[in-house]
Amino acid sequence: MRKLLSNPLVLIGFIIIASVLLLAVIAPLVAPYDPDAIDVKAILLSPSSIHLMGTDGLGRDVFSRMLYGARISLMVGFVAVGIATAIGIVLGAIAGFYRGWVDTLIMRIVDVMLSIPTFFLILAVIAFLTPSIWNIMIVIGLTSWMGVTRLVRAEFLSLRNREFVLAAQALGAKDVRLIFTHLLPNSLTPIIVSSILGIASAVLVESGLSFLGLGVQAPQASWGNILTDGKEYIQFAWWLSLFPGLAILITVLGYNLLGDGLREAYNPRSSQH
Repeated sequence: MRKLLSNPLVLIGFIIIASVLLLAVIAPLVAPYDPDAIDVKAILLSPSSIHLMGTDGLGRDVFSRMLYGARISLMVGFVAVGIATAIGIVLGAIAGFYRGWVDTLIMRIVDVMLSIPTFFLILAVIAFLTPSIWNIMIVIGLTSWMGVTRLVRAEFLSLRNREFVLAAQALGAKDVRLIFTHLLPNSLTPIIVSSILGIASAVLVESGLSFLGLGVQAPQASWGNILTDGKEYIQFAWWLSLFPGLAILITVLGYNLLGDGLREAYNPRSSQH
């Protein structure tokens, strides 16, 4: 905690994430307008005291849509990373603990998956599915587990022959107990760091898919489809591109700062503060 608190970049990252999460949670309370309400009398109004971030091509309040879009983008990030982390932990634990042909089989599957560009793989899968928020979360999670698998496997291989594991094994501990009581708890730190960085990647992927029209569908708001609306009016409605772009940039930056700070704080080779 001392290392974390002494790093101003980590504090900035934590404040950014906490602020975005808070705004997403209280969006129904602070949004001044219904995010889906169309007002033909307020089409493409520039930012003002009435509409803080202006309005879009249908007269919808951009600030309200940004708040609700934060809920969608962050939910996709958390659920997708949760799925990817769960799969990665299970496969990585099996590969690292049992080794041998099981390890070889799992790691060859990982190599094959890593050889396919992830974003294009997601595009290919989404093309056969109905675009929806749940499909997006599941597909991102099912195509993002390889890094966690390799990380967990490496941690298990380094811990497998440590004294506390051998002692528990000598006392008759079963494989399940060894994995979940002794090995996995000692591997959580890099998994947590990887998950935090993974949320940033998932937010970017969701925004990209929504921007291409393959993600969250209108009228439901997400930062990506707000950007899509903005590209049609970019010459004279700059706010439709600026605000969602900044939101994505700042949110991803916050997660990266926090993840890097945690990695440095828990790295035994890092300098002492």
